Amino acid sequence: MTEVKLQKNTKRLPKSAKLQAVALRACVYIGAAITVALVVGIVGYILIKGIPHIRLDLFSPDYTSENVSLFPALVNTVWITLLSLLIAVPLGIFSAVYLTEYAKRGNRFVKIVRLMAETLSGIPSIVYGLFGMLLFVEAFGWGYSLLSGAFTLAIMILPIIMRTTEEAIGSVPDMYREGSFGLGAGRLRTVFKIVLPSAMPGICAGVILSVGRIVGETAALIYTAGTMAQIPANVMGSGRTLAIHLYSLWREGMNTEKAYATAAVLIVIVIAINALSSFIAKKLTKGKD
Repeated sequence: MTEVKLQKNTKRLPKSAKLQAVALRACVYIGAAITVALVVGIVGYILIKGIPHIRLDLFSPDYTSENVSLFPALVNTVWITLLSLLIAVPLGIFSAVYLTEYAKRGNRFVKIVRLMAETLSGIPSIVYGLFGMLLFVEAFGWGYSLLSGAFTLAIMILPIIMRTTEEAIGSVPDMYREGSFGLGAGRLRTVFKIVLPSAMPGICAGVILSVGRIVGETAALIYTAGTMAQIPANVMGSGRTLAIHLYSLWREGMNTEKAYATAAVLIVIVIAINALSSFIAKKLTKGKD
């Protein structure tokens, strides 16, 4: 009797395993299809609503109430992105290098830093905006300026760059380091000549994620960079980004069509940045191989 039961059970197990595999595969395909459909639907809706309203006057050098030009906001977005990356990328990469290559494993200080980085990455952007307003705008006396907004955004994206860089460096095999040490190279040379080039695709991915957050940020910049629709003479001047420009147009309710056009331009810029990042990552990966 027991042998018969065992034979029956062994016959049933493959069928149940197949059913589970089919069910899990169906769940994966359904989840992927829903995600792709949502992304394509959102992007397609914005492009369909926005592209027909894109006119040349939207790219006029000067903003007026008639043309509602997005060109000043586009220039300010580029400036704030570059300034934020210039501040955050070196700090994030060097911090990750210290945590992974120089700090002792199991160090309590490393655990505290990682915990703080994860905590900072989950703080709402409005809190960063209030902090930036109190520190950079008022305490430092920078006022509403691109510099205040750039420093605030640098603090926001610093945990992202740190964590992604740390994961990328941690994925580099130890045999690379051992081979470099065996050839007589020091730790610093090994880090900059072996480890960082091997981890560059992952580092680039973190930088691109940071760029996406900078481009789409509104709450933090309203309290720090301001909402002036102009290209400031220097980094101490106030100016709005594309996301703030879109928010302002939609809130006023008088230029809804141009708000859709601005959203379409913003979507195209984000898609172009992601495509460029994937291209660069592939080139770096091929060069490493």
